[in-house]
Amino acid sequence: MSGRTRPPRARGKNLPRGEPADHALGRSRGGFGSKLHLVSDSRGLPLAIALSPGQAHESQYLAPVLNAVRVPQAVGRPRQRPAAVAGDRGYSFPHLRRWLTAHRMRAVIPTRVDQPRQPLDRAAYRQRNVIERCVGWLKEGRRIATRYEKLAIHFLGALKLAMIERHLALALSNTP
Repeated sequence: MSGRTRPPRARGKNLPRGEPADHALGRSRGGFGSKLHLVSDSRGLPLAIALSPGQAHESQYLAPVLNAVRVPQAVGRPRQRPAAVAGDRGYSFPHLRRWLTAHRMRAVIPTRVDQPRQPLDRAAYRQRNVIERCVGWLKEGRRIATRYEKLAIHFLGALKLAMIERHLALALSNTP
């Protein structure tokens, strides 16, 4: 050994455009992985998706994923905002409630124990199971459940392909 040391490798160097340096992977309670942030309609059709590392908090991704929604209308520009947003207690933050109110969306989010109680529309909150079923349906695909892709942009592409498959399956089925 000559005593020379190699310079440390630069993290994030030579990454494809749009690829995060951490590849949207990180530690969370569930282990090492990624989190999916998904918006769906009331029928369970996925409309927009975002990917984050496991340790990232859900509240950071609410606005970006809702801003990505585009629902075509028969006439006029695409609709972007739902009437109501149902989420779990992970989204119960005053700044998120203010953001939803400012964008004319009703927050159907239960309050955390450390926050003052706010009224909750229980009938609307029961509809949150639609998003849970949609995520479950997406994760039935082996490629998505195990995340074979190292790069986050490739994994996001696989998720979007599964979303297209879901749209086609519902569009081509005989049931309404």
